[in-house]
Amino acid sequence: MALSLAFLALVIERLLGYPQWLVDRIGHPVIWIGRLIGALETRFNRLDQSFARRKALGVATFIVLLTVTGTAATVIESALLWLPLGILVVALFSSSLLAQKSLEDHVRAVADALESGGLTAGRKAVSMIVGRDPDQLDEAGVCRAAIESLAENFSDGITAPAVWLGLLGLPGGALYKATNTADSMIGHRNARYGAYGWAAARFDDLVNLPASRLTALLFIAAAAMTPGAAPRAAWQAVRRDAGKHKSPNAGWPEAAMAGALGLGLAGPRVYGGVLVDDHVMGEGGRREATAIDIRRALTLSRTADQLLIILFGLLAVGFIVLV
Repeated sequence: MALSLAFLALVIERLLGYPQWLVDRIGHPVIWIGRLIGALETRFNRLDQSFARRKALGVATFIVLLTVTGTAATVIESALLWLPLGILVVALFSSSLLAQKSLEDHVRAVADALESGGLTAGRKAVSMIVGRDPDQLDEAGVCRAAIESLAENFSDGITAPAVWLGLLGLPGGALYKATNTADSMIGHRNARYGAYGWAAARFDDLVNLPASRLTALLFIAAAAMTPGAAPRAAWQAVRRDAGKHKSPNAGWPEAAMAGALGLGLAGPRVYGGVLVDDHVMGEGGRREATAIDIRRALTLSRTADQLLIILFGLLAVGFIVLV
């Protein structure tokens, strides 16, 4: 059932997304999870406590977060499966954990902004999807940031939740989303979160390992089906550069995307006024990315998304046949 659920959720989210009117009325699972994380962090992450105590409280907080999220998702899935065509209802609910349509819309908005409003508009649009300082980016930097965000968030926001939905059903997808949201909110290596967010950051690294590798393979396969893309260069970039990224996971999809498009992505970047000196993915590739490259990246990611949906469809059918 879990594989069928993941396949149906991918199809539903690809077609419908998560409507803004629904966000306005009831919110979104990430919003609900974020509120719980925020409340726990406000209560327990006190800077006047020792590093060890804050780390322990962060571990306890993370366990509470996973317990609440996993229990709620299990109850919801069990209740919905009793309904007629219950798996479709669960898939509709599960589709909210995926971000195919919204990710594509946000990245396309950067290309649209650059082409219609220039650098200022592009910086504003890219600030919606990246954490780095937009004012530090020239036009090529804006374009690289958008493409890097597309590659990394394809793994984090599409492949990974689909993988965990396919393995453990709605509870698996929800637990992954709670982990990833916690990492985004409190998993930073700074004075405030270095101790408290340690558990969330390390666990997020672990649960994203399979998805980041699968995403790189999807991008390489998509490059073989995309005119102008280079699957061989994508494979070489992954083998050469992926392991040199500061993140144990982000380098895989970024390197594959960089090699496929002939670009040099990542490298030194500024976050919160602090320079992060990272290795270039697609070393030797062109650094002067343009809005056209953003659209090329979107074409590649759409093909990869189609391949992911087909993969889960084949796995679901294969499992049903074998059973």
